[in-house]
Amino acid sequence: MSIKYLDHEKRREFLSYLRKESIDLPDYEVVDVPKPKLYKEFFPWDKPPLTVFDGILLPVKTPEKIWITDTTFRDGQQAREPYTVKQIADLYTLLHDLGGPEGKILQSEFFLYSKKDKEAVEACRNLGYEYPIIAGWMRPTYEDLQLVKESKVEECGMVTPVSDYHIFYKFPGLGRQKVISKYLEVAEETFKLGIVPRVHLEDSTRADIFGVVVPFIKKLMKLSRKYGLPFKVRVCDTLGIGLPWDAGALPRSVPKLVWVINNLCDVPSEQLEFHGHNDFHMGVANSVSAWLYGAALVNCTLLGIGERAGNVPLEAMVFMYATIKGELDNMDTKVITKIAQYYEEEVGYSIPPYYPIVGENFNITWAGIHADGLLKNIEMYLPFDTEKLLDLPPGVAVSEYSGLAGVVFWINHYFRLTGENKITKSTPGVSEIHEEIKAMYDEGRLTRVGNDEMLTLVKKHMPWLLERFNNKVKLKMK
Repeated sequence: MSIKYLDHEKRREFLSYLRKESIDLPDYEVVDVPKPKLYKEFFPWDKPPLTVFDGILLPVKTPEKIWITDTTFRDGQQAREPYTVKQIADLYTLLHDLGGPEGKILQSEFFLYSKKDKEAVEACRNLGYEYPIIAGWMRPTYEDLQLVKESKVEECGMVTPVSDYHIFYKFPGLGRQKVISKYLEVAEETFKLGIVPRVHLEDSTRADIFGVVVPFIKKLMKLSRKYGLPFKVRVCDTLGIGLPWDAGALPRSVPKLVWVINNLCDVPSEQLEFHGHNDFHMGVANSVSAWLYGAALVNCTLLGIGERAGNVPLEAMVFMYATIKGELDNMDTKVITKIAQYYEEEVGYSIPPYYPIVGENFNITWAGIHADGLLKNIEMYLPFDTEKLLDLPPGVAVSEYSGLAGVVFWINHYFRLTGENKITKSTPGVSEIHEEIKAMYDEGRLTRVGNDEMLTLVKKHMPWLLERFNNKVKLKMK
C-alpha cells in the first residue's frame, strides 16, 4: 500500500520534539550522522514519492498581512533565454503596477553576477519605485558577498542546501556541522555589513528538520539578536515534492515545516517565506498552505516560468490572495493581461492556450451546452467577471459542438450587443449560419471556425446586422 495513513514513528518523533521544546532546553546542535538520511520511506526512487501521514493536525494561523514576492529575474531566468535589460525593466514596471500602492508584490530578486545583471538592477532602481523592493541573490561564499556589498541592496538571499542529498553529495567529506558552520560564517559577515540575509533552505522538503534545519535557524536567531538585524527564512520545496496537508509527516508537509519554523524556532511570520516548484502540479496548493499555517510571504515567478516544471505562477497567487483575504488590497489584476501580452509580443514567449488565467481559452467555452448556460446567466461557467478583473470579456470558440447557442453567444460577444439589441436563437440568419457550420464538419473539418470566417457567415446570412452596427460599436477580437 503506497499511502501510510498513520506512521507511528513519525508521530512519536514530532511529539518528542515538542516535549523537548516545552522544557526550554538550550540551543540544539546540528546532529552529524555517519551516512546521509535520505528518507527512502518517502523517496524510494524506483517509484514516485510516497505520501506519509503522522496524524497530527495543526491550527490554521494565517498572518494578518500577507505578501507575494518575485523571483522572475533570478529563478525565472535559470530555465529560459535570459531577458534583456529593457525587458527586465519593463516587467519590473508591470510588477510594480500589479502590486499596487500597498506593495503587495513586495520584493523582486535579481542575479548580481554579470555586467547585464548589474545594468538591470540599476535600470530598475532608476525607475524610483518603492515596490517591489530590489533584492539580491548569492551563494554562501565571500566572493559573492563582495558582489552583494557592491550592489548596495538592503537584503540578499543566500542559498543554503540543507538536505543530506546536498550536504553529503554536493559537499563530500564535510558533514552536516561543517557545512552549516560555513553558512553561518557567511551569514554573520552579511549581518556585519548591515545587509539582511535571507537563507534559502534548499531542498528542505527532503531535509532532517530536527537534526539540521531547526538548529541552523536557532543559531541564525542568535546572530540576529547579536547584530540587531532581522533575517528571513525561505522554505524551498526545490523538487516540488511538498504536500499541502497538515496531517502529512515531515519533511514533506509544508504546513508542518512552516509551523515548526514559525512556532518552535520563533521566526516571525513576516520573516518567513515559501518558495515552491510545480513538478507535481502542487505549487499553488503548497503556497496557499504556507500562507494558511504561518508564512507571510510566498515566492513566485511571472507565468510560473522556472526550473524544470516551473515555479509558482505569480498571477495565480494574486487571485489566491483575494480568496484568503476577501479583497485584492488595490492590486490591479488587469495588469496581468498586459503582462501576458508583453510576453507574447515583446519576449516572444508562447503561452499555452489552456494555461490558467492568461491562456487564450481561460474564459472561452467550446461546448454548446456551456454557451447556452452563458446566454442564460453569464456567471454559470465563469469563476469571476473576467471583463472587470482581466479586461477580457468571455467568449465562445465556434466548432461542431457549439450549437445554436454558440453562434448566438459569439455574435453577441463579438459585436458587444446588449439589452434589446442582443440576438437570440430565433433571430433570422442564426439557423442558417449554424447549418452551414454543421455542413463544414460533416465534410470532415477538424479545426474551429475563426473570427474572420464567422464574420463572413454573418455578412452572408445577417447583412442587416453589419449595416446596423458597423462603425457604431468597437469590434474587439480575442
